[in-house]
Amino acid sequence: MAIIETKNLTYTYPSGTKPSIRNVSIKIEKGEFTLITGPSGCGKTTFCRCFNGLIPHFYHGELKGEIAVAGLSVAEHPIHELAKHVGLVFQNPENQLFALSVEKDVAFGLENLGVSREEMRKRVDWALNLTGIYDLRERAPHELSGGQQQRVAIASVLAMQPEVMVLDEPTSFLDPLGARKIFEVIYELNETLGITVVLVEHRLDLTARYADHIIIMDEGTVVLDGEPREILSSEEARLIGVGIPKATRLYQILKKDGIKLGDKIPLSSEDMATLVREALKHND
Repeated sequence: MAIIETKNLTYTYPSGTKPSIRNVSIKIEKGEFTLITGPSGCGKTTFCRCFNGLIPHFYHGELKGEIAVAGLSVAEHPIHELAKHVGLVFQNPENQLFALSVEKDVAFGLENLGVSREEMRKRVDWALNLTGIYDLRERAPHELSGGQQQRVAIASVLAMQPEVMVLDEPTSFLDPLGARKIFEVIYELNETLGITVVLVEHRLDLTARYADHIIIMDEGTVVLDGEPREILSSEEARLIGVGIPKATRLYQILKKDGIKLGDKIPLSSEDMATLVREALKHND
């Protein structure tokens, strides 16, 4: 069952001379971990703003086509209604952190939804523990590191217990190690809680391993849509210029040179190491 579905979705910003996204038709199934990637300026962020109603209710412009999220028509339902189903984590966590303490930031969305005090306390503690920042609950967000702030932003969305979590390059200010820790938290939420995850990211070496669905955009349109191993090993993906995982690229080069390492295309260095070990064992 599709939890997000678009049909011929086209959007032009108020000051735009041409559409930022054009004729986008996709389906994202409930419980999927979907990765959206593509060159800078290809329309990824604009597309994400459609999922929670920022487009067309905040960024007005011109929206054509259809988009439904959790069974609701985005064009016909206000942002506060959609917020009960979709949580958006911005690229820069400072854009959504403003309270005097971490705890108050995480509680803010629940206050707006009119959640009872007892339930709010329970959900805030749950989200803080899940993201590993319970001990930071009384700290001011501006005193935290980038990685800690990102966890606070994720916790503030999680506390609202959305069906869909959309993350727009949530680790762009972090080093690879810090980014990997964040991605592991997101993946665990998808696996254990069944939350549908839509992740916009260009660092495919770090993220491709988690995805079971990938969408590649270019110049405002969806050019590739499907299973990650199949899509990322295609010539089209390489020509578009997305950052094909190094392990996938190495596998392709070795295969071209007649060196076979099995049929399962690797998406990470761990996958590649497993293939090499199995090949060496087989040769022994």
